[in-house]
Amino acid sequence: MSRPNLTTSLATRLVDLFRRNGLKEGAHVTEQWAADTLEVSRTPVRKAMLFLAEVGILERVPHRGFFLARDASALARADLGDGDDVEQAAYFEIADDYVGGRFTGSFTSADISRRYRLTPRQADRVLVRMEGEDLVRRKTGGRGWEFQHVMATVEAHAQSYRFRMIVEPAALLEPGFTVDAAAFARHRQQQEALLHGDILLLPRAELFQVNASFHEMLVGCSGNPFLLDAVRRQNRLRRLIEYRHQLDRSRLTQQAREHLRLLDLVENGDLKEASAFLHEHLNKVRSIKTGASPEA
Repeated sequence: MSRPNLTTSLATRLVDLFRRNGLKEGAHVTEQWAADTLEVSRTPVRKAMLFLAEVGILERVPHRGFFLARDASALARADLGDGDDVEQAAYFEIADDYVGGRFTGSFTSADISRRYRLTPRQADRVLVRMEGEDLVRRKTGGRGWEFQHVMATVEAHAQSYRFRMIVEPAALLEPGFTVDAAAFARHRQQQEALLHGDILLLPRAELFQVNASFHEMLVGCSGNPFLLDAVRRQNRLRRLIEYRHQLDRSRLTQQAREHLRLLDLVENGDLKEASAFLHEHLNKVRSIKTGASPEA
């Protein structure tokens, strides 16, 4: 199964360390103490601590070091594929196996139970959850399950982003585009919360939903239901492959900042600039996630 990258993984271990030691807001966290306790070198620990400072969990004070920005008891543990929730872990293992081409064809609840070490009731609950997210469906006649058509290749993922680069910027230029002030305020709060710890602390599914719903909200303001339907379909199709990218969260701070910049541009009435900015934003994310060169 895919694993978090080193910075994300160490940052999560550091949060667990703070919680286990009951650290309070303002506690001094030294690189040496963290490295010794986690039995790793100081260089990766420093990178992880800089990431935690970037998302507001630590505060970096020049010439003094790092200090905890809130009580450790307030820091929930992120789900990164190795949590204690058996059903949650199985859910992402199934998703990872499907995207990785290791799980194809139709299957039964009993197959899921055996393959992922679940009780029959746990397997049923996982499948009901995946059905509710349009990832799997019951076969005709109700005997067994099969995956819905979702993205599972890099090329399909790249094509999805190119499609979004056409649709989403155009939505901002629709003649009926109107800012939904309440929705903008809600999404601004969510994006700011990402930059104050939620990037690391939210479960993968919730993190995906926060960012997917941000883009749906922007397109929905166009007043064009066909554009909104297209973006919602893309979000459903790309859910599983996007879960893999949530394992590396160190890049998401820039994404959240760009989302906030988009809100500023739109609220200021700079729709043409916002449209161009959104196109470039999607282009950069496409390049990062698919390994393709940015388009001119």
